[in-house]
Amino acid sequence: MSNGMSAVTRAEVCVVACAEVWRGDGEILASPIGLVPSIAARLARATFAPDLLLSDGEAYLTQGTWAIGATPPVVEGWIPFRAVFDLLYTGRRHVMMGPSQIDRYGNANISAIGDFARPTRALLGVRGAPGNTVNHPTSYWVPRHGQRSFVATVDMVSGVGYDRAAANPAAGRYHEIRRVVSNLGVFDFGTDDHRMRLVSVHPGVTVDEIVSATGFELTVPADVPQTRLPTDAELALIREVIDPASVRSREVDT
Repeated sequence: MSNGMSAVTRAEVCVVACAEVWRGDGEILASPIGLVPSIAARLARATFAPDLLLSDGEAYLTQGTWAIGATPPVVEGWIPFRAVFDLLYTGRRHVMMGPSQIDRYGNANISAIGDFARPTRALLGVRGAPGNTVNHPTSYWVPRHGQRSFVATVDMVSGVGYDRAAANPAAGRYHEIRRVVSNLGVFDFGTDDHRMRLVSVHPGVTVDEIVSATGFELTVPADVPQTRLPTDAELALIREVIDPASVRSREVDT
């Protein structure tokens, strides 16, 4: 993969695909969870989404663009934990989380693998996933696309998918699963029945590869485009400003 700069890596394609989830969001709080989403949110604000609010991950809103692991250059506001709920419940937040499992309707599991009463593996717990998915846009980043992560039925519903939101109108009022980005492609739920649809394949990946790595039947359009490459300006920001240590490469399994 290449453009005007040196060869573009899969991790850099994934960063740009994740950044795109915040395009057009305006002045809301972007809440990226994980390395690639964090790089992506900073890239989005530095380029096509300048109105996004970003925090230092703790209690401060920040200005500027800073490197992963570094201290933000300018603090512009205070956002204690309780204030996040004010934004959350009014829809002024877009989180990107990392599910261990996700199904065809966007139900996500970050809690436990196996029978919930006697799980084979304990994970994070439901955390804020239920409130996130019913109150504001939510997207997902899956660094290892396979049949263990893209499953027919999640073992535990932590984040609410479209089928469950439809069954409870109160839960579905503000429900929106915007995008799913994996190390293989980009997906949405823009079908009549809100089943997962393939939006684009990353360079070097085939549709058949994605279909075989997915544990349920994907909606696959007749023509599936390639995920866009980063521009030279985006690559310079990723490589020289936001992630000069290339931690992005640790999170992407190609």
